[in-house]
Amino acid sequence: MTRRTVLASLLAAAVSGTPRRLLAQSSPSFSVDVRMVEVYATVFDEHGRYVDGLDRDAFEIRDDGKPQSILDFGGTSDPLACALLLDTTGSMEKVLPQVRSSILEFIDKLGPLESIAIYTFDTGLRLRQEFTTDKLAARRAVMRTRAGGETALFDALAQTAHEIAKRKGKKVIVLFTDGQDNASALSAAAAENSARKIGVPVYTIAEGEALESKSLIGTLRDIARKTGGTASVVRKPEDVSAVFDEISSDLQHTYLISYKAPPVSEPRWRTIQVALRQPGKYKIRAKQGYFPD
Repeated sequence: MTRRTVLASLLAAAVSGTPRRLLAQSSPSFSVDVRMVEVYATVFDEHGRYVDGLDRDAFEIRDDGKPQSILDFGGTSDPLACALLLDTTGSMEKVLPQVRSSILEFIDKLGPLESIAIYTFDTGLRLRQEFTTDKLAARRAVMRTRAGGETALFDALAQTAHEIAKRKGKKVIVLFTDGQDNASALSAAAAENSARKIGVPVYTIAEGEALESKSLIGTLRDIARKTGGTASVVRKPEDVSAVFDEISSDLQHTYLISYKAPPVSEPRWRTIQVALRQPGKYKIRAKQGYFPD
């Protein structure tokens, strides 16, 4: 499938909120298609400290206000897959060495069973290293990055989300950008809808020229908030490492809750509410909803 075809498909899904239906051309077959909704949740106590070690019975989840049975559960100790999406456009030339150094530290903090893929983007998306637990291979892919070209941020995010959604288990996207989008086929709204639809947490980091666009910063914050990630801005290059450290720490405290999507009569946005059954003052960060298939 070409990049143009993929983007056209993503754009159609983002605008309509529903994917294209494929017509069966073979003889009828009988199967059960169970649509699972994955919800990533991070729990904090009243002092803002992470709450780890909870099991599935500690949680309750509602879909459009109706209680749902948790069918699958991943605790904070379960390994995850991280897709690192790095801006390598011309505006990154001066800061890329510092960013590369911070990313290498981030890779070193991943657990031995955790995998990482390295994607870069300018006018197009490039897979520099497929998912691997080999930290040395991931480090080599980062060190090979060079800056140049324009910025197709929204296209790259939508395509990366589309790719990582195929993986099972806990997964996340970490996006770093230093410039305003000036080359995407997708709009900011379409990219946001694509990320929300797929539902993988997106952690965004913006620096440099990206900070000059209030609309871009707003879009990145919305994407992070609605998918269960966080949005960060970097005012000084030397602060990049601290932001990656915060994200690295946060990723070690994430739960994955899955339930069967209830039948729906119309393809509209459905809200998700996650809560703890135990008493106490807790704050839970999780995605806010999803588009049903």
